[in-house]
Amino acid sequence: MLKKIDRAAAFIQKESELFRCPMCHQQLTAKEKSLVCSNGHRFDLSKKGTPYFLKHQVQTDYNQAMFQHRRKLIMNGMYQPLIDVLTPYCEGERILDVGCGEGSFLSQLATSAQLKPSVGFDISKEGIYLASDYGENLFWCVADLTNLPFQMGSFTRVLNIFSPSNYQEFKRVLVPGGKVIKVVPGSEYLKELRQAFYPEDETKQHYSNEAVIDKFQETFTKITRKTLKYTFDIPENCRLSLLEMSPLEWGVSPENKAQVQKNPLKQITIDLEILIGEFL
Repeated sequence: MLKKIDRAAAFIQKESELFRCPMCHQQLTAKEKSLVCSNGHRFDLSKKGTPYFLKHQVQTDYNQAMFQHRRKLIMNGMYQPLIDVLTPYCEGERILDVGCGEGSFLSQLATSAQLKPSVGFDISKEGIYLASDYGENLFWCVADLTNLPFQMGSFTRVLNIFSPSNYQEFKRVLVPGGKVIKVVPGSEYLKELRQAFYPEDETKQHYSNEAVIDKFQETFTKITRKTLKYTFDIPENCRLSLLEMSPLEWGVSPENKAQVQKNPLKQITIDLEILIGEFL
């Protein structure tokens, strides 16, 4: 089995036409284990095969432990109905997974939808290092949503699950007729966890993504909108991971968290809005 860095080097050799320099926007060319532009800007693969395309170091609140807890739940089927819905829209496509985190969504779609060589990126180095565990036909990098290191018309789908958007950049990197697939939480997403963490704070128990949905509908045409809602039975070995997998945990009091740890949730509501559209 190839080392991660060798696997990534083979990817950039084969797929180098995907990449452009985030500094000067010139074509990047693969040279051994680096991507280099004509102006001499160079992006080396890390030992895990992941280039760092940001101009400056960025600190995020998303740490390795959070990504590991999230992966555990994804791999134990928490979002399998979502993967099932997305698979027909991704079949045989070349995907850019925006804000891919630790990579489990794209990895599962690579299997279920037989993807062409695809790329996931995130601003969090910790997430991308974990994503590098997933291999065949997938490439992972640290990059900036507002300055994507990819050429115009490089992808047929942009996947945008639980992460911010930059529609101008999405349009640039998509082929004509390519689709953006955006997934946002519905009003009852993780409602049991919200209630347990913030029993006395109504504002944190309820929220709305209607403004995000309205923006999508203003931006795109040929829109498909699907609602996906179900209850997930949390495996016993994942119940404490649920408490650590999302930013919901950041503001909870130690007392409330200890109470939920003592009596962990056995079921959780998954409520999602799936938006699929082409640019106007």
